[in-house]
Amino acid sequence: MTSTPTVVDALALATAVVDDLVVTTARDTHVAISRRAHGAVRRGAGPAGVPAEALHRGIAALVYGAVGLSFRGASAGLSRLAEAGVGPALEEGPRGRFVNAAVNGLIGEELRRDRPRLAIEMAVRHDGRDVVLTPEGVAGAFPGATGRLVVFLHGLCENEAYWRRHRDRLGSTYGESLAGRGWTPVYLRANTGLPLRENGVVLASLMQRLVDAWPTEVTRIALVGHSLGGLVVRASSAVVADGDAPAPWTRLVTDVVTLGTPHLGSWFAVSADHASRTLARAPEVAAFGRIIDRQAPGIHDLIEGLAYDVPPLPHARYRLVSATLTRSPRHPVAQAIGDLLVTPRSAVGRDRRGTDLFPGAEVLHVGRTDHFGLLNHPEIHAALARWLA
Repeated sequence: MTSTPTVVDALALATAVVDDLVVTTARDTHVAISRRAHGAVRRGAGPAGVPAEALHRGIAALVYGAVGLSFRGASAGLSRLAEAGVGPALEEGPRGRFVNAAVNGLIGEELRRDRPRLAIEMAVRHDGRDVVLTPEGVAGAFPGATGRLVVFLHGLCENEAYWRRHRDRLGSTYGESLAGRGWTPVYLRANTGLPLRENGVVLASLMQRLVDAWPTEVTRIALVGHSLGGLVVRASSAVVADGDAPAPWTRLVTDVVTLGTPHLGSWFAVSADHASRTLARAPEVAAFGRIIDRQAPGIHDLIEGLAYDVPPLPHARYRLVSATLTRSPRHPVAQAIGDLLVTPRSAVGRDRRGTDLFPGAEVLHVGRTDHFGLLNHPEIHAALARWLA
């Protein structure tokens, strides 16, 4: 048996999802619609309509049962093959890593429970692989390590490769630019489908192990989080060590930069939650509501963001970046949808009542770009060079 996920693992999951979502949704929708239709027939034709209704239900149950059984059988067979190590490793190439990150973001907690081989564990990444956090493992991955670490954490359904977005056009990434200024870029990958605060605890532990294993003395840490990654960064800095004191690594954090982070929640997540509740009220479309509601805890956490009980580190400088599709953040479209997922108010942690999550923080607005444009943008390159001088 192998612990490395293969493409066959992904195929087994896909067939299970087809049964659980597609077939089940079609069956439940069919049953709800037919029940309403046959109810109308019974009111008009009386008992004469009952045999036809019973026949219809029997045939539908037989068909859906047979289709579902075939998919479940296929999924079980593929799972057995995957456990035997059949098939290429899922994460050997960028496409497989992209798929695995996206699936973990959508149903990460479910994967950890039912298909742990596909569940991502938070790790430092180098060349598409996890770095073993021992002095030897870290030294091998970072031969030119300096005492200044800039740690990058991606957003929902992403992985560390997203920080290379548009590199072919811009010629660099944030990490590469900062490496030329004496920083050592460290990229993390996380299962973004897990609960936000749980990921925060895991990140806090990982950061302490990384600092302990670092080849040279760590003098300064900058944390950069995109979207959900910014919330995980905040959650990690609130984790306390023994004696209710901050974890030792947090004392080294001098800068926290969040890019399009929904500190006060994402309007998109709120809309999805409202949609699932609305659909649940009508039997004919309730199954579609259950599909939306199946989303992972990490997505549910985006409805409200992080509360005020997770304060900023008192000794760190916070820089908050927002984006809008429009040039001005005051445009009605910008106020409504922001960068397509996060509004400017949420990205800077300032609500309509004027309450500010980050008093004194420096804010930067990037106009005419979307949520993912923040991953590699010329204005942010310039800002990072200034902030981390």
